[in-house]
Amino acid sequence: MSDRTGHTSALAQPMRPPSAGRAALYLVLLLLGAVTGVAGALVQPAWFPGGLLLALAAEAGLCLGAGRAVGRRGAAVAPAAGWAVAVVLLTTSRPEGDFVFAAGAGSYLFLLGGIAVAVMCATLAPVRQPDGGGVRLGK
Repeated sequence: MSDRTGHTSALAQPMRPPSAGRAALYLVLLLLGAVTGVAGALVQPAWFPGGLLLALAAEAGLCLGAGRAVGRRGAAVAPAAGWAVAVVLLTTSRPEGDFVFAAGAGSYLFLLGGIAVAVMCATLAPVRQPDGGGVRLGK
């Protein structure tokens, strides 16, 4: 779909893979999200209400800050995905009987609150706007 000036809408262009620099940035953000998830899992039971709030604030700061700094929604989703993978891997028990998350309100609040924070930050992240004039479609 092109307008009178010959410009093609960004939505009509084929998707391209990210550049090597952007892929490396997303990988670093994914790893930072995983580190934040592991640190939050260890901090939240230690100082119960304050540790839980600190862990969730760290995740929110990382996800929202990355999205705003890069200006793309993918930059907010990458640390959220790293956080989720790390926390899900920590929920499994080992053959020796060791576990990180005890069955309690704090652990469930951390898991569900972290998922809610990740969704909110990915929603609030800026979205790339197509280039072109500010006209309505179909005119």
